[in-house]
Amino acid sequence: MPEVKTENRKRRSWYKRLTNKYRLVLLNDLTFEEVTSFKLTRMNVYVLISSILVIFVLIILAAIIYTPLKEYIPGYADVNLRRDVMELKLRGDSLERVLHSNSLYLQNIKQVISGQVAVTEISDTTNSTKTPGYDSINLDKVSSSEKEFRKDVEKEERFTVSNTSSLIKNKTNVKAFHFFQPIKGYITEPFNLTEQHYGVDIVAPVNEPIKATLDGIVVFAAWTSETGYVMAIQHNNNLISLYKHNSVLLKEEGNYVKAGDVIAIIGNTGELTSGPHLHFELWYNGLSLNPEDYIVFK
Repeated sequence: MPEVKTENRKRRSWYKRLTNKYRLVLLNDLTFEEVTSFKLTRMNVYVLISSILVIFVLIILAAIIYTPLKEYIPGYADVNLRRDVMELKLRGDSLERVLHSNSLYLQNIKQVISGQVAVTEISDTTNSTKTPGYDSINLDKVSSSEKEFRKDVEKEERFTVSNTSSLIKNKTNVKAFHFFQPIKGYITEPFNLTEQHYGVDIVAPVNEPIKATLDGIVVFAAWTSETGYVMAIQHNNNLISLYKHNSVLLKEEGNYVKAGDVIAIIGNTGELTSGPHLHFELWYNGLSLNPEDYIVFK
């Protein structure tokens, strides 16, 4: 019994301390006149402070939820913003792939023009000794493993009927084009695969204009040490025409030209030349074609 009474007294004393009333008096510091007074208890003070804290927290949460401040919270972002970011990322990846493809395409064209890559030749003699001629394409920069791989592929495709028929079909498709004569003159060096001469050399009067053989887009127009001023035009159906040793180029990369448009002036630029002439090449699906099979130059 004494212990129970003691506990009851403690509870009452604790509750009494919370409910005891206190007076908060505000006095004038000069006259000590009472300005105002408040009756408070400890319970009222605790409730008031708790209420202020709860209201403050609610104001902060509302500001975060209903204002743009939420975007500054790490890991929290607007749904629309995330969608826009994903769309921009996808577009960036697509543009990166397109730029990579275009750069490889232009790089391959430049390598063909400068003679730094190997080209599959339509010939049955694979082990014959070849002497380099004008505008030759050498295999010096190709690794031995790649040469062996090329030989294996050529051996497999030599007796494949489908490849032969597709090659004949490609030639037939090219003959369907109406080629415009790039320049009038005399051919001094014909097309010759065995000597790695992948075009024809045409001699014409000085300052004779050179014209585009088909409609297309200029994909290369620059200077090379071996072939001087060179221009390459991309036509439909993977057909490319090359014009080398020019004295002046009248079109730039990216220009659209029509068949018969003047694109350059005949010249004698570059190391692989012995006089003013035009070296003209035709490439179809990566294969060099004899221009005399499709164009009359006289």
